[in-house]
Amino acid sequence: MTTALNAKQVLETAVIAVDSKKANNIVALDMRQVSLMADYFVIADAASNRQVQAIVTEVKDKIQEAGGTVKLIEGFQAADWVLLDLGDVIVHIFSTEQRDFYNLERLWNDAPYVDLTPLLVTD
Repeated sequence: MTTALNAKQVLETAVIAVDSKKANNIVALDMRQVSLMADYFVIADAASNRQVQAIVTEVKDKIQEAGGTVKLIEGFQAADWVLLDLGDVIVHIFSTEQRDFYNLERLWNDAPYVDLTPLLVTD
């Protein structure tokens, strides 16, 4: 019998997957007090569209392997801004230029940052 992942487990699985593909500037916002959309947003960027797609594919694979559900992937072909809806966690993977342009962290500046230090590999 498989049990559904809770939001924190989905967050951790997604962050580790994003980091494993060398994404840039990985942050997570705790959205629970500021939005009904999701419990967490994960935001990261990559230098090329190919890397954006590799990151998205890794997140999808790792979430599914862990027993989670990928509800929607939007923007994969263009790979400028790909949104993965994982239920309680929304993952945004941007090209570097698009991330600078949309600046979701500023848009959602009321949301506190999640400490990802234990999850990220430091070089």
